[in-house]
Amino acid sequence: MLKQRVLTALVLLAVLLPAAFAPATWPFGLVSSMLIGAAGWEWSRLNGAPGGRAIAAGLLLLAACGSCLWIGVPAQVPVAVWWCATALWVVGGSVSLRAGVPGWPHLSQPARLWLGWVLLGISWLAISAAKIHGVAFLLSVFVIVWTADMAAYFGGRTWGRRKLALSISPGKSWEGACTGVAAVVAVAVAWVLFEPSTGVSHSFFFHIWQRFGWGVLLLVALFLAALSVMGDLLESLVKRSAGVKDSSGLLPGHGGVLDRIDALLPVFPAAMALASL
Repeated sequence: MLKQRVLTALVLLAVLLPAAFAPATWPFGLVSSMLIGAAGWEWSRLNGAPGGRAIAAGLLLLAACGSCLWIGVPAQVPVAVWWCATALWVVGGSVSLRAGVPGWPHLSQPARLWLGWVLLGISWLAISAAKIHGVAFLLSVFVIVWTADMAAYFGGRTWGRRKLALSISPGKSWEGACTGVAAVVAVAVAWVLFEPSTGVSHSFFFHIWQRFGWGVLLLVALFLAALSVMGDLLESLVKRSAGVKDSSGLLPGHGGVLDRIDALLPVFPAAMALASL
């Protein structure tokens, strides 16, 4: 299993990193739209859409992202879209987690399907818009999620005692979540301190610090780290409601695409909203 995870991760990095560092925006937009299309297929399956409809949904989402990329929509998205998506994640996510696994099927299937497709599409727009801001900006937002995820895993393994959401994701603990949040704050501070010496600027962290100072930067880091945990928990809720462990088997050793990008989905629109202030 570990060998599979490492090989899959290396393949993904071999595709994603050159696309992210390409001067043009379309290579990364194209690769990310393919991942979002796959995630749309997985979401449809998790919410009861039969095989043909799920495939069609994924292809339509891929086509929609591709069309938006072609006509330059990511560079023209109104700021209100980022704020509305962030509010939907915060309010809707809180309500869904409070309702738990039994509450998810009470939402009608069309509503569940469209909600997922819309949020996936907006997240893709936010990721593509972040790339337009530059590689440093894009990677710094990715680092928020990667840091929170890895630190939470090791913190939970080391100190985890109290379960964060036992009925949704038994492996997650409050200690792990707090470790992840603390690690994101530490990375944000370190990034701002060392970024000027690298000659590279315009990361998300530096952008917030320059405009609002240390206090707001710390609050923003806390907020985005918490959002990444929410995205992870919500996908776990949907999978548990569907009675499956992974969103699919597309990524050997990792599960599905949704399993890898769930925490990114709320963080990127929120980062774009905050960067617009």
